[in-house]
Amino acid sequence: MKKFILPLAVLLLATPAWANVTITVVDEGNGIAAINYAVSGEPNKVRAVALDIQVDAGTIDAISDYMKGEGAGFGIFPASFRDYINVDPATGEVETWDVNDYTPLADPNDPGALGGLGTAGVTIEMGALYYPTGDNSPNAPPNSGTFCKLEVSETCNMSVLENATRGGVVLTDPSVAPTVDLTGATNVTVTVGPGECFPDSYSTYNDWVAMGSPDCWCEPYQCDGDVDGATETFFKYRIYGNDLGAIVANWKRKIDDPDLDPCADIDHKSETFFKYRVYGNDLGIVVGNWKAKDADLPGDCPRPE
Repeated sequence: MKKFILPLAVLLLATPAWANVTITVVDEGNGIAAINYAVSGEPNKVRAVALDIQVDAGTIDAISDYMKGEGAGFGIFPASFRDYINVDPATGEVETWDVNDYTPLADPNDPGALGGLGTAGVTIEMGALYYPTGDNSPNAPPNSGTFCKLEVSETCNMSVLENATRGGVVLTDPSVAPTVDLTGATNVTVTVGPGECFPDSYSTYNDWVAMGSPDCWCEPYQCDGDVDGATETFFKYRIYGNDLGAIVANWKRKIDDPDLDPCADIDHKSETFFKYRVYGNDLGIVVGNWKAKDADLPGDCPRPE
């Protein structure tokens, strides 16, 4: 690792410049939003960014998918570097970049920074440090990519603004002042909810999509036989008469049957050569859990198949 105290000082003191940079928010589902960028024009490299990211509902709860340290990305986080990274005074080298608290998030107590994780707004600060230092360096960041990803607590609209107090967007040539386009990063809906709860890593995911992404497959007791999503009788049986009735009503229905209730497909699979969606396995699960109460069931549906 090369010495870099002087280059870092230059980064921290760089004059803000408005760049030919397009910043977008991309909804990835399950409450995850990617903060992406693309650069055009000359110079075509960004050296650092300071961005405010806010939501109009809920909170921003986690940050991920960012690089740490030197190299072809934005792994230098000035405020976090100050607080968590140790530099060997004899060699000028970083002892380790692998520090849990070393993240792009600005300290909420720093001037101009937003509230941080668990609030409706965060400020991120990210810089690039690489050798050779020119725009044509093979180690320079690519002209498009992802700064980081954020996780939100509920469906919301997310917006990104430059934080001018902490530097905004800075090019490798800070004398150039082009435009930052935030159109695709303004009031972008980030979704959280039942429609995204069924993981695409499950072998039954394609069936879930083919059946219209039914919300009930995401309910905590459905895969144990709870077709109607409710308890029954004074005793609050989770698996009881209404669930059995739904199995009977959907018996031998196939995936292309317009009258099929996908909630009655307990095991999330087809059966037999005829590909019945509601058949023996589904009935067996209901019978096996007959009169089960919430306390009798794990309540962790959906489960991987």
